[in-house]
Amino acid sequence: MQVLFEDNHIIAVNKAAGDLVQGDKTGDEPLPEKVKRYLKDKYNKPGNVFLGVTHRLDRPTTGVLLFARTSKALTRLNAMFKNHDYQKTYWALVEGKPNKKSDELDQYLLKNEQKNKSMVVSKDRAGAKRAQLSYRTLKALDNYTCLEVDLKTGRHHQIRCQLSHIGHPIKGDLKYGSKRSNPDGSISLHARSISFTHPVSKEDIKIIAPTPKDNLWDAVQK
Repeated sequence: MQVLFEDNHIIAVNKAAGDLVQGDKTGDEPLPEKVKRYLKDKYNKPGNVFLGVTHRLDRPTTGVLLFARTSKALTRLNAMFKNHDYQKTYWALVEGKPNKKSDELDQYLLKNEQKNKSMVVSKDRAGAKRAQLSYRTLKALDNYTCLEVDLKTGRHHQIRCQLSHIGHPIKGDLKYGSKRSNPDGSISLHARSISFTHPVSKEDIKIIAPTPKDNLWDAVQK
């Protein structure tokens, strides 16, 4: 587990592919339990360690994940995420090359609970939620393009669904139309950075998560 930032009120880690943010039917140990164990060991804390989950990432994605270490920080971070008072940037390796080097996608998504999948629908469809993001091309490779994505809304599988809808599924994302899986079961979607005002000190914070060890990610940054 890679710790990216840590102080008395918050801790940020670089989530690995396969880490669960919330327990599920697999029974695998969720990432928050690993973070709690790290804090307990590091600070020799007796009893239970407080750790608040403030946002989530899909299991096959990687990148920066922010937790609260105090109840005060948790309350303020929850409000920050609810009000979208932060900037979160993702990197996505998508199949092919989008026609536009940069664009804004403004669509409506509907979540299918049974399939745990979202789809683009018309705005008047019952249950549809507006989904907005912007992207720009960071680097075009032979068969893939790295896009930098800024989310305006936080819908279920939003980036995965919207990029697939324009014909460019994320590498490894079989659920949304990728041609083949990644060997480790990941998808090539990485929460690259988050910028926000510290919930207690009020400092401006920007946390950047290194990309996974991978030839394609390395090629993006050359």
